[in-house]
Amino acid sequence: MLASSPKYLTSHWFNSSAACSKPRLVILGSGWGGYEILRGVNKSNWNVTIVSPSNYFNFTPLLASCAVGTLEFRAAVEPVRRFTPEVTAYQAWCDSIDFKNKSLKCVPATPRPVTSVTTTLPDEQSKDSFTLHYDKLVIAVGAYSQTFNLPGVKEHAHFLKDIKDARAIRVRVLECFEQAAQPTVTDSERRNLLHFCIVGGGPTGVEFAAELHDLLHTDIKRHYPALADLAKISLFDVAPNILGGFDTGLQEYAMKKFKREGIQILTQRHVERVEKASGKLFVQEEGEVPFGILVWSTGLAPNPLIESISEVQKDPKTSSVITDEHLNVIMKDTKAVHSDVFAIGDAATVKDDPLPATAQVANQKAIYLTKKLNSTIRGKKHLKPFRFHNSGSLAYLGDWEAVYDRTKVRGPKSRWTGRIAWLLWRSAYFTKTVSIRNKILVPTYWFMNWIFGRDLSRF
Repeated sequence: MLASSPKYLTSHWFNSSAACSKPRLVILGSGWGGYEILRGVNKSNWNVTIVSPSNYFNFTPLLASCAVGTLEFRAAVEPVRRFTPEVTAYQAWCDSIDFKNKSLKCVPATPRPVTSVTTTLPDEQSKDSFTLHYDKLVIAVGAYSQTFNLPGVKEHAHFLKDIKDARAIRVRVLECFEQAAQPTVTDSERRNLLHFCIVGGGPTGVEFAAELHDLLHTDIKRHYPALADLAKISLFDVAPNILGGFDTGLQEYAMKKFKREGIQILTQRHVERVEKASGKLFVQEEGEVPFGILVWSTGLAPNPLIESISEVQKDPKTSSVITDEHLNVIMKDTKAVHSDVFAIGDAATVKDDPLPATAQVANQKAIYLTKKLNSTIRGKKHLKPFRFHNSGSLAYLGDWEAVYDRTKVRGPKSRWTGRIAWLLWRSAYFTKTVSIRNKILVPTYWFMNWIFGRDLSRF
């Protein structure tokens, strides 16, 4: 029971009521790393607690499809609490880690309950912070979208890292067309409203541009025939080519495909700022660029928790936590490996073996660490180091075409384009879908939207 002392107004101590003989495993984050460990770890032997500001897992490759209505939002999420009561789950942020005492300070991510008692304490002191203790800790908090501290980007751009982002984009796209359809709007204002700008030529930006192009040339053309031809998509990137991590031939194929479909590719462009009041993007090489919606996808910035940790070694470029080949964090002062703390996903990088911050890497690290945790709890030593096995890279280009890059995998090298690559893209995402429920929902929505079209209701 909680003590009645006033200090519990600001700090609660939580100790699991599960069997004391079980060692306590705390997982921070419910992304590709944290959720995979939550699924696979032996809950009969571990007392598992997960702390995440979201009570679901995002299947990120499908977010672009959700943002334009190709899929419905529920098809791209998996609930964290499907594993309760075996697992204790808190929808909360971890504010700090005490490595010496093996404890975490956490703050609820849910709104404070309304009570009749008012408090005069400052906002920070009135938070219902609580403390968790661990025997083993997995840091899998992911990363935030990189804005390079450009004025107006964080406040006025849309990102595509969460299902909430996909929902906001979908609402805004439809809102642009409804605004443009008003009789009081001029043709110039219509063109500005229907100019969809995307900054970032990686897989996320490219796939969203492709999904948006499909929407414009199918359902929008049918439901807004007078406006469809005014719509324009522009893709900006600071690099000379889009899909920078792909084979050069596939980059050229993608650029030709987009140009043929009318998507404007503006590479080697530098964004200076964003102004919502004027609805303009300021680009060094272009000047003022008016837009109806701006989607920002330019890489990753460190999670605030990772930024706040000073006791561990970090990569000087990405600020991610450095781990050894067994995924244990390395302490900064002693240079020693912390055997009870692991870091995976976008929040971490393996020493002397930098890997791309992708879902594939995070998922493989989680599978490796799950096996390691399940082995050590049974008293077996797990000495095999982590090794990443590249399965190739996929990107959807629109109109039932995609690219599939297998030039960096072990074994036979190959690359695929067009309709075959699209079939591989869809089959890969379908097979990776976690639950049986979503394995049914995803192809069902694909089929329904192919037959009946997307739902353009705005609510």
